[in-house]
Amino acid sequence: MTETVKARKEVTPEDKWDVTVLYPDIKTWENEFSKITIKETTPKWPKLAAFHGRLREGTEVLKEALETFLTLQRELEKLYTYAHLRHDEDITDDEHKAAFQKISSLLYDFQQECAWFDPELLALPDDIIDGYLQSPMLAPYRFHLEKIVRMRPYTLSADKEELLAMAGKPFQAAPKAFSALNNADIKFGKVKDGDQKEHELSHGLYQLFLRSPDRTLRENAFKQMQGKYGDLENTLTELIYGEIQSHIFNAQARGFTSSLEAALYPKKIPESVYRSLIAAIRKGLPSLHKYTALRKKLLKLPELHLYDMYVPLVPQIEITMDYHEAEEEVIASVHPLGKEYQALLKKGLTEEHWVDRFENKNKRSGAYSSGYYDSYPYILMNYRGILRDAYTLAHEAGHSMHSLLSWMVQPYQYSRYPIFVAEVASTFNEELLAQHLLKKLTKKEERLFLINEKIEDIRATLFRQTMFAEFELTLHELVEAGTPLTPALLRELYYKLNCDYFGPSVHIDDEIAIEWARIPHFYYNFYVFQYATGISAALDLSEKVLKEGPDNYLAFLKGGNSLFPIDLLKLAGVDMTTSQPVEAAIRKFDALVTELESLTLPPLSH
Repeated sequence: MTETVKARKEVTPEDKWDVTVLYPDIKTWENEFSKITIKETTPKWPKLAAFHGRLREGTEVLKEALETFLTLQRELEKLYTYAHLRHDEDITDDEHKAAFQKISSLLYDFQQECAWFDPELLALPDDIIDGYLQSPMLAPYRFHLEKIVRMRPYTLSADKEELLAMAGKPFQAAPKAFSALNNADIKFGKVKDGDQKEHELSHGLYQLFLRSPDRTLRENAFKQMQGKYGDLENTLTELIYGEIQSHIFNAQARGFTSSLEAALYPKKIPESVYRSLIAAIRKGLPSLHKYTALRKKLLKLPELHLYDMYVPLVPQIEITMDYHEAEEEVIASVHPLGKEYQALLKKGLTEEHWVDRFENKNKRSGAYSSGYYDSYPYILMNYRGILRDAYTLAHEAGHSMHSLLSWMVQPYQYSRYPIFVAEVASTFNEELLAQHLLKKLTKKEERLFLINEKIEDIRATLFRQTMFAEFELTLHELVEAGTPLTPALLRELYYKLNCDYFGPSVHIDDEIAIEWARIPHFYYNFYVFQYATGISAALDLSEKVLKEGPDNYLAFLKGGNSLFPIDLLKLAGVDMTTSQPVEAAIRKFDALVTELESLTLPPLSH
């Protein structure tokens, strides 16, 4: 674990993802980009425009139109994948930034030029649409067409759809401005530890410092990190306000009753799933409060602050792993999913260079899995060497294997699994790693450490993400009711949520009120709740796989986007329209807290 952050040019090829399988270099990308459009003026894609007004002519014409659209989309995805990966390596690199902006802009042009398709199809008489849905020639596209038909009540005329597509570009201003601020412009400076030694502060190092046994370092890192966002809170308030207004604009333009309905309806997810998650977690908060009270007792602190929530309870056995160790453990942990799954993952991590491993200057913070149908399922990491990073690698490997299996089995049009199920596969693999390590490490102190890590995982994914989801819903409902968002209101709402969720054993520091401003997922339009539903489904399914074998679960992973997400999860063996999986996850959390209490070592000092 090093605290020095390299420049991108100093990173060795061994530690970089291999994007040369897409394009050997940016010049080749530029050459291919120049070929993707026939001409600069509209229509940029005359082949696609040639089908405008012809969808009523029969199944062959519709099939050819769909194939033309999907072929173009696939070519654009390749260009986008390369540009966004290169951009995220160093978001200050002007050449890569320009490429990313060009392809992002072109994708909006493509969306705009395709805007006529759905309205024209939906304007056809019912008997023609029914005939298309029953046509053997169109069988590979039936579910794709059914999803379009389902959106009939909320699809506008062709000219209005084109206008909405055009609005997509300016609506990206808020999330792009936040990304630039968050990943490049904000400089966090240095923080002092208890010995007055200075340490550079960054997104990646912040999480490391919060786990430090040095309480002075934890406190200083926490206060300085929040303070930097506090310095910009007026700007950040306007950005989040603008983002929410864009969601509401799109919802109202289409005739949805709310932005939440607009976000969930296309995926056929009932609003009750979102609201019952919040209700179930609210009901289960005593289990979280039980844990925070135990943490305060074990750390022997007169006051438990928010910057004390991540420090390991057994610091003398802090489990660290270098990257290669983590890779080995993650590969070993997926044994219950069978030899084929394990071999594919091993090849990807050790031979095909899916992973961009470590933090470098101006690299995008956090971690993700990304790619497209004809590429590797790439993984961005900012690996530091703590056990949490091994879980993050397992998490992203879960996403990547879900992608790979979907791409291997499904045709292109059903290859990109819905977001609602994405977090199931990732948190499932985290659970497998936890089970694997609990079997391997048997000392009482190690078991205590691992159980606490698992508790922290559930706390961060089930409780914390639901708190975010509640905050996000509250903001949207306030703006929908005509309430302006101000820095003071956002601080008040977020501070109160922290009080409710953490409970009476935690001193809620004033600085936490601005934390909302550094959460990228608030720009993702009702995304975060899916982490909480995802871990609930994953905990349920991991027990089923360990007892009954992996066949149903693997069928779910290979299902891609061939069913609606709720139906895909039913295929795997879990029903998310009930509160049972969330309630079971809370019970598991409570049982782990009880086990932690029973394993408690003599009082620890900090």
